[in-house]
Amino acid sequence: MKLVCAALRYIFNSTFKTTGTIMSIRPILETRNATPTLEGAGVKLHRAFGFQNPTELDPFLLFDDFRNERPEDFTKGFPWHPHRGIETITYVLAGTVEHGDSLGNEGTLGAGDVQWMTAGSGILHQEMPHGNAKGQMHGFQLWGNLPSSQKMTAPRYQDVGAQEIPVVTDDDGTVVKIITGEFWGKRGPVDGIAADPQYLDISVPAGVKKTFRIDTYRRAFAYIFEGAAAFAEASIPEGVLLEKEVAGEELNIRDMSGDRTLVRFGTGDEVTVQAGPNGVRFLLISGAPIDEPVAWHGPIVMNTREELRQAVQDLNNGTFIKPAH
Repeated sequence: MKLVCAALRYIFNSTFKTTGTIMSIRPILETRNATPTLEGAGVKLHRAFGFQNPTELDPFLLFDDFRNERPEDFTKGFPWHPHRGIETITYVLAGTVEHGDSLGNEGTLGAGDVQWMTAGSGILHQEMPHGNAKGQMHGFQLWGNLPSSQKMTAPRYQDVGAQEIPVVTDDDGTVVKIITGEFWGKRGPVDGIAADPQYLDISVPAGVKKTFRIDTYRRAFAYIFEGAAAFAEASIPEGVLLEKEVAGEELNIRDMSGDRTLVRFGTGDEVTVQAGPNGVRFLLISGAPIDEPVAWHGPIVMNTREELRQAVQDLNNGTFIKPAH
């Protein structure tokens, strides 16, 4: 009873705003560690999700953390390959990524830069990573699905420099980089993405408890890549409730989750995080679900098996790249 009362008291006190509106904390559906994976021409990375149940985090299909300190583990890169039916967002933290594609675009992403690519009807591209002065390479790639009405849209590409990305610092030292979407009165520079995502890079200082608003009906996940944290939740769909005290309050929270951990949230208005003794840095990403059938083969994601067969046929007969209209 003590545990239940403490949980209810926390939820009410932390979500009843001055407007009189009660907000709901998103439950944690699952936490899992990213899985070591070999991709491209032999790049070692960690995959948080992808090539499994596409409804879990609809509209997102795949999330990779490519982080290495040995050049031999990443320099062979991702040579020329096709995509159709998706969009990708690449965010570089260390090192560089050289990009080239069938549209004639060429460029180099540096630390803090973002690349957005809409594959649409079809694009061929390559991504070749290079380490920094210490040989380190770190970045993330997120795949977003396209709705059926945009599967065959014209391909597009955009590079966004680190200096264009808004950074907001709160009074408690929390720092948020806004890659896409709106947050704390600022809007990220990457737009035009079908999934209309909110993509935030968040750093919370040691011991600080912070609550972040998320649109109620968006699918959302966090990915921790530095430090550790515990996420408060309104209910526990799985696992055991733990009674802990933080800043004098008893909370229902999971044990601290650390580096390369995915946290998948259920429906609600807010996510509350308690930073560990060394602080935490994580991505908080959400998007509006598409709720359409998914037919998926490698880098091609369509709605039906017939559309997949057509894509393979197009690749084989040289008609994969559609003429510009």
